[in-house]
Amino acid sequence: MSKIFTSCDEANHTCDKTQYKEATLWEQIKLNIHLAFCSACRKYTKNNVKLSKIIKHKPENLKASDKQSLKSAFEKELQKHQ
Repeated sequence: MSKIFTSCDEANHTCDKTQYKEATLWEQIKLNIHLAFCSACRKYTKNNVKLSKIIKHKPENLKASDKQSLKSAFEKELQKHQ
């Protein structure tokens, strides 16, 4: 029975491997069984998928004026909380 159930660490590692298509079929099966019972690992998997999608998109650089505007807004908010 312990060959079917995995720890959260192993499940997270398998989740990472699955993202890059490096997990074996058996690892994927064990991961899916684990995810059926573990809400923390389901959340990790969901966030991992989101992060992978975000990274696939090429980031855009901000203009210097936009950076300065963002920095000013950040500093203004920071002053409110000190």
